[in-house]
Amino acid sequence: GITERFPATLDEAQIDYAQDHLRMLSGLYGLLRPLDLMRPYRLEMGTHWAPRRKKLTDWWGDRVAVALTEDLAASGSDIVLNLASQEYWAAVDGRLPGDVRIVAVDFREGADARFVSFHAKQARGAMARWVVEHRIEDVASLRGFDTDGYRFDAEASSDAQLRFVR
Repeated sequence: GITERFPATLDEAQIDYAQDHLRMLSGLYGLLRPLDLMRPYRLEMGTHWAPRRKKLTDWWGDRVAVALTEDLAASGSDIVLNLASQEYWAAVDGRLPGDVRIVAVDFREGADARFVSFHAKQARGAMARWVVEHRIEDVASLRGFDTDGYRFDAEASSDAQLRFVR
């Protein structure tokens, strides 16, 4: 929940912004808002369930995407900033309406721009916090993200994917 990712360093307006704009994907609970109550658990979205050995993404089907689409409609936005790992994004990928603009973020390391899963996970959380702190409302403003030494790489970015390298 929000107390783990955003300890008591956000003001009330920032917490309200997070509640209105931030959604988290959960293998157990589906789509969560920051203040939703839940019990601690460890269950990855890619987990296979017996007896059919289907992944949780198959079990969730369109339900997560439908909930996200409803939240987008209520907010008046048509943009999803995808900070999820590929494993979790699979629960939504290809299931959102065609008019939804998805902007993925890619975090890379070093001169060779290599992908390091552990660092990417930390960077996704740092960007989520940065978006909340700055109350970002447009894609162009995301280019200003510079936490933990990351810098926007315009040459490696596109309208659908923003790359940050440190």
